[in-house]
Amino acid sequence: MLKRILLNERNIFVLILVNALIIALLYFPAYRSSKELVLIDHLFVLIFLLEIYYKVKNLGFRQFWANNWNKFESLIIFLSIPAIFHSFYPTAEVSVLVAFRLLRIFRVIRFFEFIPRIDTIFSGLRRALKSSVFVFFALITLNFLFALLACQFFRELAPEYFGNPLLSFYSIFQSFTIEGWNEIPRLLVERIEAEGMEEGITNICAWSTRFFFVLVVISGGMLGMSLANAIFVDEMTMDNNKKLEEKIDILSQEISLLHQKLDRIEPESNADVQDI
Repeated sequence: MLKRILLNERNIFVLILVNALIIALLYFPAYRSSKELVLIDHLFVLIFLLEIYYKVKNLGFRQFWANNWNKFESLIIFLSIPAIFHSFYPTAEVSVLVAFRLLRIFRVIRFFEFIPRIDTIFSGLRRALKSSVFVFFALITLNFLFALLACQFFRELAPEYFGNPLLSFYSIFQSFTIEGWNEIPRLLVERIEAEGMEEGITNICAWSTRFFFVLVVISGGMLGMSLANAIFVDEMTMDNNKKLEEKIDILSQEISLLHQKLDRIEPESNADVQDI
């Protein structure tokens, strides 16, 4: 009976859903120290261990381990076991095992296996990442270049944004996303105007700053990000294009066969007319 329940995908989905709710409750302050909820969470670990056992027994270890999802789920469940021992033996020697409690959050990821065509989605994702790697590398390089330039020119004016290369890298990346990109150059221009330099020099510095960030947004935000997004989406939808291409190939072959049959029929019909 238990084996039949744990080998049913709908039942497993419900168990994962309930376990996710228990995990969420454990992060509310009112329930954080609830021993009952912790014990229920540990019970789910044991249930999922039984699920793995029945799957291995039903499929065989090789077939079970050949599935990447089974590997991932088994890893999460096995790494959750030390937290159970810590609950019953909270000694200083095993206190490091408290960190394993964090792994229960990753059990929620198991919802992904119930998404229709999830294997196709992940296959497209891997292909998209491989195709986009050079574009991403070019974007990172461009970001790094602009970050060093910004650090050189603006570190004294805005140390909170460009005080070191790491801060500068993050600030330039923020401009690449085009989300509130104009806030930083506006602040820089205000600080340039507040320095009390000659009006001509102030105007040159202010417009140079504006031009620098316009260049950052156009090259990295509009062109770079758009190119990366276009390649990524194109690779993700390639499976649909392949199916369409296969159908077109089959249709072309059928049309070619039809033409061949028509070519054979025409001489025979002409010969019949001549005989008449």
